[in-house]
Amino acid sequence: MSEVKTLCMVEAINLALHRAMQDDPEVVVLGEDVAGNGGVFRATVGLHERFGFRRVMDTPLAETLIAGISVGMAAQGLKPVAEIQFMGFIYAGMEQLVSHAGRLRSRTRGRLSCPMVVRTPHGAGIHAPEHHGETTEALFAHIPGLRVVIPSSPRRAYGLLLAAIADPDPVIFLEPARLYRSVQQPVPDDGKPLPLDTCFTLREGQDLTLISWGAALKETLDAAVILADEGVDAEVIDVATLKPLDAETLVASVSKTGRCVIVHEAARSFGVGAEIAALLHERAWTALRAPVARVTGFDCVIPYARQEMAYLPDVQSICHAARATMKGEAV
Repeated sequence: MSEVKTLCMVEAINLALHRAMQDDPEVVVLGEDVAGNGGVFRATVGLHERFGFRRVMDTPLAETLIAGISVGMAAQGLKPVAEIQFMGFIYAGMEQLVSHAGRLRSRTRGRLSCPMVVRTPHGAGIHAPEHHGETTEALFAHIPGLRVVIPSSPRRAYGLLLAAIADPDPVIFLEPARLYRSVQQPVPDDGKPLPLDTCFTLREGQDLTLISWGAALKETLDAAVILADEGVDAEVIDVATLKPLDAETLVASVSKTGRCVIVHEAARSFGVGAEIAALLHERAWTALRAPVARVTGFDCVIPYARQEMAYLPDVQSICHAARATMKGEAV
């Protein structure tokens, strides 16, 4: 019988890493300060002491190297889990991720795969400089061969990370930094992965579909409670895997409710929300009773701490969009 612990998200991620390394000797962890200090957010605490320096490796401050060596490890049979300290630092590794990790299976006609995971904190709300609060998931979702996953709770972080590590192809695993320690949840250490490429319906509803992912799901769920008090029965869907997208679940929900509001903290233009909106207009057009609405961040660099929360979608803006959508109005 598996032990159940009440954990925050960063603890659930740490637990999943322990479990994956215990169950599979090919899993290795690498990144800046992941061994000696347990990572900048302490997600890798205890791994070095338990599994040793051959499986938990501190690297130089060189994201290009971290991504590149992970591709090489994966091509030769290991399962590297690389940590990038903040999402704003990942761009130095883009060459390796786009040109090599995402193409290895295609380039070798299936002879080689690339079972690697790149973990990095994602999103604003922790009062840090702009490179520490990036939400540029759409960059990776646009790249063929890369899977993009964003958990929204401790339990989903545990199960989705196990699934990502077991996947034979590269996964960009984005961890909402403002959820790292703000929410606790019972997490069974059962070693069971959650399905990738699947949306999770967190709340059933008949009147309106609210679609979100990552940290923004907290405000989305809070908005659903307020809307319920106003007589609006909102369904809430956690996208979880942004690429490939579970179109069937999204289309089925909006076909039922006829209305949709998409919430994400990334910039509005060319974001994943626009892709979902296009999908719904293509495949659920006859069911729509109002234009699909988006509540998003702004097309600007993440502000510094004083204005940071003004950048993020809040409960009031989500409720405003939902009320307009219920009236058939564009937002």
